[in-house]
Amino acid sequence: MKKTLALLFFLVFTLFASAQSEQLALNYMDRGEFEKAQIAYEELLKSQPSNFNYFQKIVACYQQLQQFDKANKAIEDRLDKYKQSSLLVELGYNFQLQKNTDKAKKYYEQALDKIRKNPNEVFSIASTFEQKAIIDYALQAYQIGVTLEQKFDFNFQMALLYGQKGDTDNMIEMFLTESYKVPQNLIPIQNQFTRFLTEDSKENFNESLKKALLIRIQKTQDIFWNDYLSWFYVQMKEYGKAFIQQKAIYKRNPESFANIVNLGQLAIEENDEEAAKEILGFVLENTQDLDLKIQSNTYLMEMKIKKATPQDYPAIRQELDLLLKQFGESPFTLSLLKLKAHFITFNLKDSEAGKTILKNVLGMSINRNQIAEVKMELADILLFEEKFNQALIYYSQIESDGNNSPIGQEANLKIAKTSYYKGDFKWANHQLEVLKSASTQLIANDALDLFLLISDNTVEDSTQVALKKFSHADFLLFQDKKQDALAAFQAILKENKDDAIEPVTLLRIGKIYESLGDTVSALANYKQILDNFKECIYIDEALFYSAEIYSNTNEIDKAQPLYEELITKHEDSIYYVTAQKKYRKLRGDKEI
Repeated sequence: MKKTLALLFFLVFTLFASAQSEQLALNYMDRGEFEKAQIAYEELLKSQPSNFNYFQKIVACYQQLQQFDKANKAIEDRLDKYKQSSLLVELGYNFQLQKNTDKAKKYYEQALDKIRKNPNEVFSIASTFEQKAIIDYALQAYQIGVTLEQKFDFNFQMALLYGQKGDTDNMIEMFLTESYKVPQNLIPIQNQFTRFLTEDSKENFNESLKKALLIRIQKTQDIFWNDYLSWFYVQMKEYGKAFIQQKAIYKRNPESFANIVNLGQLAIEENDEEAAKEILGFVLENTQDLDLKIQSNTYLMEMKIKKATPQDYPAIRQELDLLLKQFGESPFTLSLLKLKAHFITFNLKDSEAGKTILKNVLGMSINRNQIAEVKMELADILLFEEKFNQALIYYSQIESDGNNSPIGQEANLKIAKTSYYKGDFKWANHQLEVLKSASTQLIANDALDLFLLISDNTVEDSTQVALKKFSHADFLLFQDKKQDALAAFQAILKENKDDAIEPVTLLRIGKIYESLGDTVSALANYKQILDNFKECIYIDEALFYSAEIYSNTNEIDKAQPLYEELITKHEDSIYYVTAQKKYRKLRGDKEI
């Protein structure tokens, strides 16, 4: 027993010492102390002569120290001893580092000959070429392998190599072939494509991929390629075109209906109202599913309310009543009931009626998530009524029960906003500091925007007088009191000329004018930001909003340079991708 324990202790101690020595050697390499690293790895190799990693590190040290003869001898000795064909690549690379291309080529060709004699050698040889970034020879190695052995499949590896050398046409062909042949590789391949799917310097790649997919659709009539093209259009945020492909799939495979519903939700999230209406209209025409009908009608009503003027409110109220009469008031129509409560409160200014609807819903048999949704809407109404503490109680309950879920994070953001509206900026920023890294991107963006607003306007004005006025104006916006909010923001401009708060105030005023349909006044406010606050963090928004107005009024000559400035000078903007798409369209880029 004692001997066994002693042996076990010795083995553990040896492994521990070896691990420490390896870490020390690696640290030397990382710090560029190659002489020390070489000695350390040589000692390690003595204890484990067959360890190829240690051997490679020693050779790398020789090469970093420009001791190429030593490296050459070490590689040749190991080749004689272990007969590893991949060492021929190592020999060639050693000569390549010395700019002796003839000798390098000689050994690379010898390595390829090894594959011709034994196709199984392709795995180690091609992999070594890849590690050394010798791309053309790596491709040749894989090509020889698949030519000699049909069971080999290196489409994925070869596609990556073509991508590295900038041959995107061959990369596309290889990846598409692999996608169809090995469906489980579809997602990793689409992730690779996403890296190239930009709309600036790589715009030719987008067209090449689209063309390749269209050719496959025409040749095979396989819905696999329709779905692939739909995915492509979604990446480009062209939801109407994606819908055309999903409709073609649905005609041949009605089971694919869920894809159309998901596409409609994406279009809504990305504010593509035209595509969303078309998709949701199709859903309503082609489904008998009650949930889908209710949800689609809810989305359509939300979009209608967003665009409505007070003159439209009676008709919208009537339409909501008719939908609830058609589908009934139950947990199944929760989305419509919440929407009606919100509309009655914020648009018709009847908060008591809104609360009554929600309290009736809480009396129904609804699940935990639905309770959280209803409480969130109820808290919003309490906030509308300026009952800040009562609203905070509901938000806090949702946040506490949410366990960092999306709805819990949303409630946390609303807690911060409520504190902001009350003028408790210190507590608001405490909450926002955490939410800046929220898992939901929209919440993270909103939290960061508000955090920066509070921080920037506290540094210059420690008393936060202007910020308090601004938060009150923002609260009026939350209550959908646009004219009151407009007057409040305009008063801030008069009283705080040249202060840090001026550009964001101009931005708010511009957005209010846009919502009121006064685009001339909106543009005037955005122009003040563009002319006078070129270094502020709101410049990309002013560019984008201005470009959108001009684009919607078909003033292409004014919209195009604004989009161009955004994509060339503000690559980190959340509007970057959309601006690229709009710019290309206005520029008249060819559509396939």
